[in-house]
Amino acid sequence: MTSSTSGEAEPARRRRRVTSEIKESLRALSIQLSLLNHQVGAHAGLKDVDLSCLDIINRYGPISPTALARRAGLHPATITGILDRLQRGGWVTRERDPEASDRRAVMVRALKERNAELFELYGGMSSKMDDICDRYTDAELDLLADFLRRTTDAGQDATGDIARR
Repeated sequence: MTSSTSGEAEPARRRRRVTSEIKESLRALSIQLSLLNHQVGAHAGLKDVDLSCLDIINRYGPISPTALARRAGLHPATITGILDRLQRGGWVTRERDPEASDRRAVMVRALKERNAELFELYGGMSSKMDDICDRYTDAELDLLADFLRRTTDAGQDATGDIARR
């Protein structure tokens, strides 16, 4: 191998190694966030899937049960059970959709007064994230935000691909 060939191969090896480290770090992050969410759910009296659906409702709601099922990648019948538990727990309310032509159509809305419990449980992580972000420049934060948006989109696409199988 000539020196120019080995010089060209080193950046490619480094890129593969760093890309692999990023994927492994995202996997470790996913596991850690899953464990955090499990602890939060346990303290709030919510199953993991219920907490995930509540997060979707808080983020994208009010939302129809059908749209929630699509976003969560769950069967509509499964969503009915989840919504029943969330409503019994006082986390959400189902309301008639005034804009729907079908009078039976409902929208699910999170009850914001309950969110304070979740904010408190996630407070330690939120504070730690603030500390981490304080160490980056605005340009670095923009880059990280773009990477995370794209990674989230890729995860959403992959979830949809599996759900459609």
